[in-house]
Amino acid sequence: MAKLIAADLFCGAGGLSEGLAQAGFQINFASDIHQTYTQTYKYNHPNTYVCTEDIRNLSNKQVLEFCQVKPGDLDLLAGGPPCQGFSINAPVRTMEDERNHLFVHFLRVAETLKPKYILIENVPGIVSLEKGTVVKAIYKSLNKLGYKVRHMILFAAHYGVPQMRWRTFFIGTRLKNAECLFPYPTHFAQGVANFTGGKNLCFKIESKESLFGPQLLDYTTVWDAISDLPVIENGGGADEMQYDTPPKSEYQKLLRENSKILYNHRAPTLGKINLERLKYIPQGGSWRDIPFDLLPAGLKKARRSDHTKRYGRLDPNGICSTILTKCDPHWGSFFHPTQERTLTVREAARIQSFPDRFRFLGSLTEQYEQVGNAVPPLLGKAIGEIIAQQIFANQLSGKLQAV
Repeated sequence: MAKLIAADLFCGAGGLSEGLAQAGFQINFASDIHQTYTQTYKYNHPNTYVCTEDIRNLSNKQVLEFCQVKPGDLDLLAGGPPCQGFSINAPVRTMEDERNHLFVHFLRVAETLKPKYILIENVPGIVSLEKGTVVKAIYKSLNKLGYKVRHMILFAAHYGVPQMRWRTFFIGTRLKNAECLFPYPTHFAQGVANFTGGKNLCFKIESKESLFGPQLLDYTTVWDAISDLPVIENGGGADEMQYDTPPKSEYQKLLRENSKILYNHRAPTLGKINLERLKYIPQGGSWRDIPFDLLPAGLKKARRSDHTKRYGRLDPNGICSTILTKCDPHWGSFFHPTQERTLTVREAARIQSFPDRFRFLGSLTEQYEQVGNAVPPLLGKAIGEIIAQQIFANQLSGKLQAV
């Protein structure tokens, strides 16, 4: 069976592409303006043409050449236009934000390539931006290009990712005999959808018993993800090292496939005051467990109901909070469950479901940014698989009708 061909705009380090590749797609073209990100992408996807260029400067002719397809032949155009302008955590949430207008250029590329499917990824906050007008604009624009569209907010933990991460996905198709379907959860996990206007767009899973298929699997825990990685000290580790224990879970076996060297297992150095605070924080604990006189000034004024994840130590039997662009204890629960340090880049990548063979390049700060900004590959794989099924089913339907 021929490989399906995809392109990935605003690709970052390649989390979504990694998932799509695992689902059977061949990524012919990827583009991102951040040079360090594209260096990481090129290293891990050597057969993809990777362009470090502002999408606004790419001509339609170049896009066709780089994708190596004729209009209408591309199976999937995927992309995650920069989300800062949409984020519920950003100070500016308005259509005035220039970054929002990059959607126009994504649509220009879509009109040029005429892919069978379109996949757009963004933050949950996009559904309430400008009181829903952004979502309506995306629907209207894609409908005008001949695509039927659906969107949902997916929970990464529902697909085996050990993380409280929610992302909005739009799926569009111009195929008459195909649908815009989303993958039903494979794992039982519960999280709070604490964003405006999106709760009705999520799968609601009340128990492990599934009405639509086999019983759901248990969620992947933090310990399932990282317990086999070598013990290192605060500020320790290395960019390359050897494994010192066999995998201890099915998740670890999966992520260690085809990997003989462990990359990016290096921890930043915590200062003396944070090491002192860490002594008081149990597994699953947070800033509330730190003696008052050791708290940062801002948290001394905080209500105990606020900042729930700050200065948190991970519960090995739980799910990690959202991996951010820096594993800074001031912003979340990023202390290691059993060691006196924060998570390494590799541990953050494990929690994002990147395989160990996937190596992050650049400075330590840039590596954390690449991991935090990525779509978890296992989530991308689940979406890619259901899109691939629809494309193949449509092809079969066409052949049967021809007969």
